[in-house]
Amino acid sequence: MSLGAAEEDSAQEIHLPADIDWEMLDKSKFFFLGAALFSGVSATLYPVVVLKTRQQIAQSQVSSIKTAISIVRQEGFRALYRGFGTSLMGTIPARALYMTALEVTKSNVGTATVRLGYPEPTAAAIANAAAGLSAAMAAQLVWTPIDVVSQRLMVQGGDVGCSGPGSEKSKALNASSSCKYQGGIDAFRKILNTDGPRGLYRGFGISILTYAPSNAVWWASYSVSQRLIWSGIGCYFCKRDGEIGENGVSTFRPDSKTVMAVQGVSAAMAGGVSALITMPLDTIKTRLQVLDGEENGRRGPTIGQTVRNLVREGGWMACYRGLGPRWASMSMSATTMITTYEFLKRLSAKNQEALT
Repeated sequence: MSLGAAEEDSAQEIHLPADIDWEMLDKSKFFFLGAALFSGVSATLYPVVVLKTRQQIAQSQVSSIKTAISIVRQEGFRALYRGFGTSLMGTIPARALYMTALEVTKSNVGTATVRLGYPEPTAAAIANAAAGLSAAMAAQLVWTPIDVVSQRLMVQGGDVGCSGPGSEKSKALNASSSCKYQGGIDAFRKILNTDGPRGLYRGFGISILTYAPSNAVWWASYSVSQRLIWSGIGCYFCKRDGEIGENGVSTFRPDSKTVMAVQGVSAAMAGGVSALITMPLDTIKTRLQVLDGEENGRRGPTIGQTVRNLVREGGWMACYRGLGPRWASMSMSATTMITTYEFLKRLSAKNQEALT
């Protein structure tokens, strides 16, 4: 892969490592190593997700630091990993579905758009957007029930659940979050017995509305961000370290550390923007999945009731509760995930010599 940048006095070109498509991957190595690597990433970022979830269901605005201190003080450090086992069980099949849909769609759509005559940068952005959309939709088949169970476990305890001194109103609103689950399997069984299969897929529609466009925007933004960054710093690198070829073109071959740094910065930029755009939908989704509706008896609240409750509690800005942890989580997650993902693809390539 190469990126060209024209200047007044001389041509410049940046040679990047070759892209790895679906056909170039050793699938067994890809899925096995992917499960191990992404499990480690999930373990690192899980406490931030717990903080975000606690803030989203709170009835008043509380800072992330105060929330974290309160959880550790009242429930212990282990509370930051409540529901992690359940989440991890879902991570492996969900990631497998996600990566398969992502790579297959990206490869097929990328080839199709180039054949239709689109320029390579446009074709790459379209392929990445379509891949992100299909990957998110496929993964939500597994992620939604896992989210419902793990989030119920995340919020039980403390002021939101059974061990803290929370107000009667808070306890009534968060009845579903009381300390009644002994673990992931117990929560799964009780939700299934109480609400049926629909209870496990509560918020599935809004999850698709949240994550599918978010992933499409993220992958397209990631592709565009990479090109913008490379075009911005390309001139500097070419002037400093570039080699002048026989045709007068200045070429630069960045090392793996530089490539990884650009990928990480591009991912963080795309993750931050996606978090900001989709935050209200994520807050509504979390409340739908965690809280029981007082107005509906055993049935969960509707989207309309959830929005009205949020606005009543803190105005429209209540939809942005937990933005700090979610922004941090998505930016860190995006940076870590993409560098891990690109590293995984290179480890899983069938022909390692072709990548140099």
